[in-house]
Amino acid sequence: MRVFVTGGTGHTGSYIIPELIAAGHEVTGLARSDTAATALSALGAKVRRGGLEDLDGLKEAAADSDGVIHVAHRQDLLASGGIDAVAAAEVPIMLAYGEALAGSGKPLVAAGSIGSPGNLGRPATEEDPALPGGDGHSGTLRVRNIVETTVIGLAEQGVRSSIVRIANIAHSTTDQAGFLMQLIALAKEKGVVGYPGDGANQWNAVHARDLASVFRLALEKGPAGSYWHAVADGAIPLRDIAEAVGSRLGLPAVSIPGDVLMVPGYFGFLANIVTQSYPASNLITRQALGWEPAQPGLLAGLDNGHYFPRRLRTRTP
Repeated sequence: MRVFVTGGTGHTGSYIIPELIAAGHEVTGLARSDTAATALSALGAKVRRGGLEDLDGLKEAAADSDGVIHVAHRQDLLASGGIDAVAAAEVPIMLAYGEALAGSGKPLVAAGSIGSPGNLGRPATEEDPALPGGDGHSGTLRVRNIVETTVIGLAEQGVRSSIVRIANIAHSTTDQAGFLMQLIALAKEKGVVGYPGDGANQWNAVHARDLASVFRLALEKGPAGSYWHAVADGAIPLRDIAEAVGSRLGLPAVSIPGDVLMVPGYFGFLANIVTQSYPASNLITRQALGWEPAQPGLLAGLDNGHYFPRRLRTRTP
């Protein structure tokens, strides 16, 4: 297939492009800058110059392709409008793809969030729809759910559209800005590795290479209107993650009281994320797409030498 990819130089995209090429697909990546163009070429992709604000250019690129994978976002809008502005800008992008691909049966696979079904009191499944957003959720990840529902809705227009819900933590040897990196940075700054309350709230994780496989499989054979869960570790207590990080930094893992003063005091802008529980199942994704995670899990992956260079590790007698 001739596949158009946005966000190809980011953490996720830089694994998706080699995954597609290894499977025999021809990839064209969107590049705003010379640096991005060089990076795309190094990954083996063709380059299309342009930006996400050029809807006509995106429609043209989609129409010229056999399928689209979209993992980019308008990061330039974060400083002025936050995630609300980023989500609002993504909706017309998805509609532009829909206009270009309508009636073709071609795939559109876009990135989503594993937290979009909300806190269900049980592991979320691929059959759970994204919760509606609205004004009451301004400034939270939930405002982006409109992007997911827009993509799923394109199935009614003859687009083989689907959403890959990405785990809370996508780990690899090239992770630079994910939640895990932020938690490690906080621990170094504070001198302790914090977890909220009893730390029993559950997070999930996936290796970026396994994540890329879900995008490829969804592109190749995912039915229209589907959600997929790129989750390998489905329910890791946050305390376990904190203790694993602490053991490698030589720092204590401590409970941060779960009240409105102490949790934000330690976690800052991450407070409304780390206090949530996100257990998730991948059973439907594995059965329908034939996906099986092959890379190390999160706790084993902490020893890949990237997150904790050898000089930082504590030696035990």
